[in-house]
Amino acid sequence: MSSFSTIKYDKIDNIADICLNRPEVLNAYNTQMRDEIYQIIGAAEEDSEVKALIIRGEGDRAFCSGADLTEFGTAPSMAIARQVRWERDVWGLLWAIEKPVIAALHGYVIGSGLEMALLCDFRIATNDCTFRLPEANLGMLPAAGGSQTLSRIAGIPTASSMLLAGNAMNSEEAIRSGLVHKIVSGDNIMDESIELASKLANYPDRSMRAMKHAIRKGIDLPLESGLDLELNLAVACNGE
Repeated sequence: MSSFSTIKYDKIDNIADICLNRPEVLNAYNTQMRDEIYQIIGAAEEDSEVKALIIRGEGDRAFCSGADLTEFGTAPSMAIARQVRWERDVWGLLWAIEKPVIAALHGYVIGSGLEMALLCDFRIATNDCTFRLPEANLGMLPAAGGSQTLSRIAGIPTASSMLLAGNAMNSEEAIRSGLVHKIVSGDNIMDESIELASKLANYPDRSMRAMKHAIRKGIDLPLESGLDLELNLAVACNGE
């Protein structure tokens, strides 16, 4: 794979290690990072050796501080925000990928950084995280699904607090709300993430794909339709 300027990519056995690599600006998200993440996730999905993915941030201060305001301005229009999304739909790619994805979070997890994490299957956080969606202060809506994923994952009260009031959340509040799955010390974040990724990578590919499909598609279906989906996936998974 070609070299990248905003991402560090490595494979740890059968795990794709994707590291946002702009620590000098708290791993702020720009169009170059967007393009490189899009390429890497697509390649990891196609790589038969990769069974699970970890997304993390370089440096000791942030997973991702959101959009790079030196590129997008202090208050980019909704049209610009959505254009940035749809030119390379990283968010849609993350939602659709059939392999399990773990977000290893530390420090600031802001704006598009939080939206990226919300599209992952697991979120492991250090105890120093700050989670925030600042769009209310900018007179905007989230451009990468945050208004929909946050309420589904952490509930409407949490979504209202963060989206309407612009309130931040710390790690303890995040785990109580269900926003993150586990809190670990900063020294252990990669060990914990690799341990989970290795566990997931050892499960059969077919059942993992089917399980992700059942979870993600079933949440918006009536129960009866969801049960039908589960049955059809189980039959297909068993090769019947």
